[in-house]
Formats: sequence, structure tokens, C-alpha cells
Amino acid sequence: MKREPPFSSSLALVFHRYLELKRALGCTFSVERRVLHSLDRFLADPSNNSSDLTSRTFQQWCRTHETVASGERRTRMRTIYNFCLYRRRTEPDCFVPNPLLFPLPHQRLRPYIFSESDVARLLAASSRLLPAPSSPLRAEVIHLVIALLHTTGMRCGELLRLTAGDYDAKEGTLLVRDSKFHKSRVLPLHHDMVNEIDRHLQLRRKLHLSMSPETPLIWNSRGGGRHYTPTGLQGNLKILLNQCNIRTAQGRLPRIHDFRHGFAVNALLRWYRTGSDVGARLPFLATYLGHVSIASTYYYLQFIEPLRTLASKRFADHYEKLVTPPSSKEGRR
Repeated sequence: MKREPPFSSSLALVFHRYLELKRALGCTFSVERRVLHSLDRFLADPSNNSSDLTSRTFQQWCRTHETVASGERRTRMRTIYNFCLYRRRTEPDCFVPNPLLFPLPHQRLRPYIFSESDVARLLAASSRLLPAPSSPLRAEVIHLVIALLHTTGMRCGELLRLTAGDYDAKEGTLLVRDSKFHKSRVLPLHHDMVNEIDRHLQLRRKLHLSMSPETPLIWNSRGGGRHYTPTGLQGNLKILLNQCNIRTAQGRLPRIHDFRHGFAVNALLRWYRTGSDVGARLPFLATYLGHVSIASTYYYLQFIEPLRTLASKRFADHYEKLVTPPSSKEGRR
């Protein structure tokens, strides 16, 4: 493991304490650590004549990142802003940059919500994929990937890190290990998904492929047996999306992460249609998705049709009698 270089500027001790706090809270903080080291090197460089972080030195440091895309520059500046807020707890007079002067955030991409028919078409198309030298079970593996993404809403990284040992056939569950925020969780699976995994593993046994607990579930034959890479997975899904002519409203191909959005929205649709208490069930959805709080889950809940209609009908059924339409006289005012 590469040894982390020490901080060397006048703020070295504060940088170190800040990193230790974030790690104690369970944050990997690797990207932010590199940003802090960048600022530390800038402050330690005698040619910059910047012994402390001030408005002037912050602007000088920002100019060293002008070749970076505006969204990434904003992220780096926000990292320093958060550090300054931490420093202000013990140094009330320290400099804190004004976030209103940062580059504007990029407009959030609207996710594509996969329908049941979309997924059915993708599954059918995946069965026609031809084997590849590095993936003799290419069709079977991609079929399993689509089914898991649609029925569990897992993150791409979580899916690719799954091993054969993470599947419990008796309980019908998957163990997602050390995911975001170092959290692990057990996912109960629908019986159809259990049957899908069982069939896939049975095929691997029949072909005498490795079935040790450490073997990747999303497997290819490179290097004696490795997991698919995100690039390899995206490449296969791109082929299927093109074959099925599935596009966003803007004409782009959907992303792998859009399956996660679709899982969350489809869960709400099922609850509305069955008359469930949606508010009471949201904490279960947050836990299943591996979120720290419901606030993170709201990000995935796109207010689209038919969800809009179902939510409006639920509201009308409960509160219609409380809403009095204006009289004709009031309407002419």
C-alpha cells in the first residue's frame, strides 16, 4: 500500500486532524484527501508567499485548477470550504470562502426509469449475445446482471464485488459487503431472482468452472477468473440498449445507475397500487438501498407518470372533502 505523504504547510496539523475525524466517521475521503494535499503543497511552496489560507491565497490556488472542468473545480473548492468550516470551530477568525462565488453546479441529469417491458426486452436480447474469449458465459452473465439491477437496485460497484459466497441459497439473500460509508447489508431476494441465480450457478458447476466462495458472481475468464469491469459491463449494456432502441427523452442511452432510480420508483408504484402506507415503508426502501437516511432515498424518487397520478388520487381520496371549490362569485373577482 502506498504510504500517504505528510502535510507540511502551516496548516498541516489542522489538515491531519480533519482527515482523522472524517476517517473516524467512516468516510474513505480519498478524493478529498488529494485536494487537501494540493492546497497543502501550495501553501508550503515559498514562491507563493502564502503562509496561511486567505482570500488572496485561495484565489491563487483556484487559478492553478483553471484547466479543470467547472464541475470538478466546484467540487474541489467545496472540499476546501468544508475544511474551513471545520477550522472555524477552533479559529473563529479564519478565512472561509464564499460558496456563492464558486462555479455553478451542473444541471442534474434526469434518469431514465426502466419499465417492465423495457427490462423484458433487454433480458430477451441478452440471451442472444454471443460468447466471447474472455466471457464464455457472456449471455448468461449479462442476463443475470440485468435481473439483479432491476430487482435489487444495487449500485454497479456493489454488483461487481459480489462473490459466490455472498449468495445464501437457503435463505434466498445476497450479502453486500462494505459498500458506501463502509456499510454492509443483507438483501432478501424475490423467489424468481433466487431461481435465476440458482440456474446460473448450476450451469457454472456443470461446466466445471470455479465455484469457490471468493469467485466473482459476475464472472469472466480473464486471469483465471475475475469480475467484470464497469467498462465491460457498460459496453455490453450499450449493445442491448441499442438493439432494443431504448433512449432517454434527450435521445441518449440510459446509464447503469438508472436501474437504481427505476427500482426505487417502481417500489413506490407497487405500494400505491396495493394501498400500502408509502410513508411508513420508505425507511425499508432506504435500508434496502443502503442509504444512511431517507433524505438520500428522495434523490431517487422521480415524480413521473403514473406515479404522479397515483399520488394525486391518494391525496384526493383522503382530503377531497376538505377542499372547497370557489363559488362563481369568488371566481369573478
